[in-house]
Parts: sequence; structure tokens; C-alpha cells
Amino acid sequence: MIGFWSLTRAPRRTAATVLMLGTLLLMTACQSMFLYHPSTEREEVLLRTAARYGLEPWPEAGSGRMGWQGPAADRPEARILVMHGNAGHSLHRQYYARGFDSRFVVYLLEYPGYGSREGRPGEEAFIAAAAEAVERLLSEDSDQPIYVLGESIGSGVATQVAARYHDAVSGILLVTPFTNIAAVARVHYPRFLVNAILRDRFDNEAALAEYDGPVGFLLAGRDEVVSTELGRALYESYDGPKRLWVQDEAGHNTLDFSARSTWWEEASEFLLGVR
Repeated sequence: MIGFWSLTRAPRRTAATVLMLGTLLLMTACQSMFLYHPSTEREEVLLRTAARYGLEPWPEAGSGRMGWQGPAADRPEARILVMHGNAGHSLHRQYYARGFDSRFVVYLLEYPGYGSREGRPGEEAFIAAAAEAVERLLSEDSDQPIYVLGESIGSGVATQVAARYHDAVSGILLVTPFTNIAAVARVHYPRFLVNAILRDRFDNEAALAEYDGPVGFLLAGRDEVVSTELGRALYESYDGPKRLWVQDEAGHNTLDFSARSTWWEEASEFLLGVR
């Protein structure tokens, strides 16, 4: 009987192994399609949309545009650079400009391959674009401190650029963050060797180990995408000044960013108060 069951199960094990290997190869080759979901649009359409929100183009050194700049407050206290998530484009996050405009000048970074910006999505390209944006802010004749905000996959950009410019970045806000992208992948694909196939890492935990300024964490209590537990783990692992907000009933894409939300002022007070 032992020999019979072994023989009949062997083809099944072989088929399962081939299927898993094939899936791994497919995920390795197409992982950018799993990670990045950019929306693109013609520049003239984006300009009209931005104008409706009161946003102005934020030009890069040359003929391109690195993002959008919000209207300056009467007496802005600081500047904040926003790095959005993996889907849509930066104008879909115009609520950050509205929410922080009483105390910050808000800059919405556009990633390569998103909106009308040329290039291809990827961790290296995102971080390079964010570094260019920080350099641009540093070159301005301003004594206003610089803060960074990272949303979802943008948290992995914000922490990396803050670690690189730790003397220049006065604080970080992380919205629905995670420890690293491999941990997120394991939540959705627990049976696959995600560490072996992922090229882009977005390792927030490692980056925050190189930073010691104030960090705020906004989590969705019912986050079905990156998992609330991963955000809490990142918060717990950080040793510097920190504050945690959890919107218990929110999902990954249903956080309350309305004008009535108390988070805007609380986050502003936290960051600006720790200086």
C-alpha cells in the first residue's frame, strides 16, 4: 500500500511543484504590474484639474514638472513633501494640500511613470525623484523646515529620503505604512518565497533605524491591503519621538481626510512641536 500511494501521489506533487515554480517565475517577471498601478493623463488635463484645486505646477530643473505646489498659508511655518501610494497620481491626493495649508506649504511629488511624468515606476526611480525634490527645497532661499509624508508604498520612499537627508528632514508622517514590502506580500501570498523574488524592498524598518526625528503614524484599523499589524509593528520598532493615530473603522482607502478630521491639526502640532 505504501508503494501504491507513493506512486499515485508523485505525479500530483510534480504537477504542484511545476505550477508553483511557474507562478513564481510569472510573479518575478511581472512584479511591477502587481506593485504599481499608475494613472496617466495629458498635461493639459492635469493643469486644468490642478487649477480647480488651487494647485500650481512645481517645475523641475528643465522643461518637466516634478509635481504640484499648494497655495502658501499667510504665515507658513514649514514645508511638507508628500509621496503618494502606488495607484493613481499625485492630484488624487489634493486633500493633503487642503488639510495642511494653514501651517505648511504643501508639495505633491509626482513619480516617474505617473500623471504625465516620463519614466518607469520602481523603488529606485521613486527615491531618486524624492531626493531631487528635497534637493530642490534645500536650494530655495527659505528658513522653513522640511517635513516628508509617505502614504502606503510612499512610506517606503519617505523613510528612505529622510534617512538620506536626516539632518535636513525635520520630521515624517507615515500614512498606512508597513515594515517592508516583503512582509506585505507574505500577507497576501503566504505560500510563496517572496523574499527571493522581490526586487523592490521599501524597507521602512531599516530606514527608520537611520533616523531619529519625530515620526507620526496614521493607521487604518481595518486595513485590508498592508495590514494594520504591520503598521503597528513599525510604530513599535521606532525608538525616536513618535505618535500613533488609528482610525478604527477605516480601510486602507477609506481614511477620513475630510476638513472635519482632527488629525490634520494634531499631526501638525506634533511635528512642529517637537522641533
